Amino acid sequence: MSRRVIIIGAGIGGLSAAIRLAAAGYGVTILEQQNEVGGKLQRVEGNGYTFDRGPSTITMIHHFEAIFRQVGKHINNYVNFYPIAEGTRHYFPDGTIVDFSTDAGAMEAQMAVYSEHDAKMYRSFMQESERLYRLSERHFLNRLLASWQDKASPSLAFAFAKARPFETYAGLLNRYFRHPYTKALFGRYATYVGSDPERAPAIFAMLAHAEQRHGVYGVRGGTYALVLGLKRLALELSVDIRTSVRVERIASTNGRVTGAETAIGFLPADIVIANGDVLSVNRDLIVAKDRPAMTDARIRRYEPSLSGFAMLLGVKQTYPLLRHHTVFFPERYGEEFDAIFREQRPPREPALYICNTSYSEAGLAPEGASNLFVLANAPYLTEEWSWQDRQEAVADRIISRLEACGMQNLREHLEFRSLYTPADLAKDTSAYRGAIYGISSNRPSQTFARPSNRGSLRGLWFVGGTTHPGGGTPMVAASGQLVAEAVIREDR
Repeated sequence: MSRRVIIIGAGIGGLSAAIRLAAAGYGVTILEQQNEVGGKLQRVEGNGYTFDRGPSTITMIHHFEAIFRQVGKHINNYVNFYPIAEGTRHYFPDGTIVDFSTDAGAMEAQMAVYSEHDAKMYRSFMQESERLYRLSERHFLNRLLASWQDKASPSLAFAFAKARPFETYAGLLNRYFRHPYTKALFGRYATYVGSDPERAPAIFAMLAHAEQRHGVYGVRGGTYALVLGLKRLALELSVDIRTSVRVERIASTNGRVTGAETAIGFLPADIVIANGDVLSVNRDLIVAKDRPAMTDARIRRYEPSLSGFAMLLGVKQTYPLLRHHTVFFPERYGEEFDAIFREQRPPREPALYICNTSYSEAGLAPEGASNLFVLANAPYLTEEWSWQDRQEAVADRIISRLEACGMQNLREHLEFRSLYTPADLAKDTSAYRGAIYGISSNRPSQTFARPSNRGSLRGLWFVGGTTHPGGGTPMVAASGQLVAEAVIREDR
């Protein structure tokens, strides 16, 4: 009889683990509380527009290719990636434009317009970014750190020392650059993991090299087509996917998981893999006596990552100033993180990110129209701020700002509009306090010692962006593969 696995959550991490385990002969059931698979990545359609609500910047696609290759399949038969040749376009309030490019000379030329010093330092910064990336890839990203033995290995300790663990990302940027524009351009990478550039460790400079080395990709049909490709493969491998099923408790006996209590009854399992927020799963699904190291008090002490306020806008016109990925920076970018992490309120003038997939692919919006995913960073949920009362005012302010940035008559050309707040994210995905990435990486202890993939109960594992190796769709996919391999290895 095959070993029974229940996976809680049908996000990319859960689907990744399910595929590997099903191919190895395990009986796998996925329980998803939402109506559709995908976790924090969902498809929204309306008035002829198709949107991806969730992750939109895809890089390091070798992590996705590995999911298919491990089970003897080729990803091109399931998912169609295409390279986005034009890098993210960045606008500054004085009209300065910087287009990210893999051409170092092009980057230097753009930076030289406002800072000769920063242009001269660009290649040195990218060399340090590459060093940190290679260090992370070798010692952190591609291995499971599920036990104290793993974390205490001499090689890992040596790598940790070389990763500038006690230097902030802002401190590293200050060593190379002088101009606030350059610091904003590269400091924004800290938000990819939900953190404050002023406090996040310097290791996140590696993300600049990761994007340049591996490129940025779109997915034909929208990013959600990646989820559909994973779902199709999982079904071919006889994974039982059940949506609209909420898990109420992870059942256990004598310190070992026995299954899941759900709204439709008890489902037995030998192994449970939670593809959900580590803090929420511990607090809500595991009885206190079974998680002595993750008490409610400890959970409350963690600082959550930032969240996001998203707007899906179907606009019956196109905007030449937009590319596939576009960022509008405010006058004082640093104040955004003071508002989010210290004052715990939405910034009045945040950086605005726009993903416009209709720029690269016809069919996602009516002809001559645009499907815009607009994202502003926002704080995690607190009792002091109610999105229900204020989301319309925030949305109106953002639309006015976009019009001021050059998107003329945006408001009057709207054919579709949908808002998505941190409160919605918490309700739909059980994200702890509406945080996108679980705990923040604003301290070394929360960066290099994220909650373990191994749970407090025997047979319990965690995958996804709130555990190791971290946030972002490639790392989420990798977490599913790493945990699946660990399960298989321990059963041999």
